Amino acid sequence: MDNMLSNFIVAVSAVVPMFCLIAIGAFVKFQKLLTEEELNHMNRMVFRVFFSCMMFYSIYTTELATSFKPKLMLFGGGGVFLVFLLMMFLIPKIEPDNRRRGVIVQALFRSNFVLMGVPIVANIYGDENIAVSTMMIAVIVPIYNILAVLALETFRGGKFALLPILKGILKNPMILGAIAGATLLVLGVEVPKPVLKPIGQIAAATTPVALIILGASFKMGSTHEHRKQLIGAVLGRLILVPAVMLFSAAFIFGFTGIEFVTLISIFAAPCAIASFAMAQQMGGDADLAGNCVVFTSALSCVTIFCWILLFKTLGVF
Repeated sequence: MDNMLSNFIVAVSAVVPMFCLIAIGAFVKFQKLLTEEELNHMNRMVFRVFFSCMMFYSIYTTELATSFKPKLMLFGGGGVFLVFLLMMFLIPKIEPDNRRRGVIVQALFRSNFVLMGVPIVANIYGDENIAVSTMMIAVIVPIYNILAVLALETFRGGKFALLPILKGILKNPMILGAIAGATLLVLGVEVPKPVLKPIGQIAAATTPVALIILGASFKMGSTHEHRKQLIGAVLGRLILVPAVMLFSAAFIFGFTGIEFVTLISIFAAPCAIASFAMAQQMGGDADLAGNCVVFTSALSCVTIFCWILLFKTLGVF
């Protein structure tokens, strides 16, 4: 009984802080404290400055020997790619509308790992232990970006051009921060403490600010035209994909501890917010994409809690 209670507390501790911050964002929206234009500016600031500092700081201050996990990187990246291939094969067989096909595929393989995944690891293991997760960002984010463009372009009938996508990825502030942090770490360059300290402070503020903005940015669209597709995407993103990938990770590949929790944050997190913007820009069904983000984000507070409680009870971490 005591063990069950302690597992329950771990699950609550992992999920509640994250959704409290989102709720604060929803309150900001309700009170109209920020206009939509101000939210867009803050979103850009967090993406270009805060996330870049977080990636730089967490990689620069880490011990490479403990945070570099080739097996985890292969499983995480390979798992995302496998889900993508499977969905590219299955979704066209059950969904006739090309505008929705790419959106559903993207919803199923692309999670909000950066915004909502990393906090899960931080809430369970502490902010000082997120280096493994941030190292995974450098692997997972480029894969997400390439595969998302491939899915949306394929069903739009467009041309998939790898070089512009790779150039775009190399301009991504998170990737630039990761490259800068890794380069200075490997070369043994010492960043002066008066410079490193403010970078660390910005890094610490990244997740809270980003989650508040996430809560303030939610919009509810109409669902009656695509209710079946939405239900399928939500069930797939929050239940089917995590079930297959997490049980495989735990009981076939033997992942445990912080590595396994990192995989929960990759495969059980809700749809990426960026998926809505990409669908909008690339001719996908933007209403469906937006609702996938809203509904998976809202329901993930229950499903992530259940996944954490289940695998904690099974002794995986």
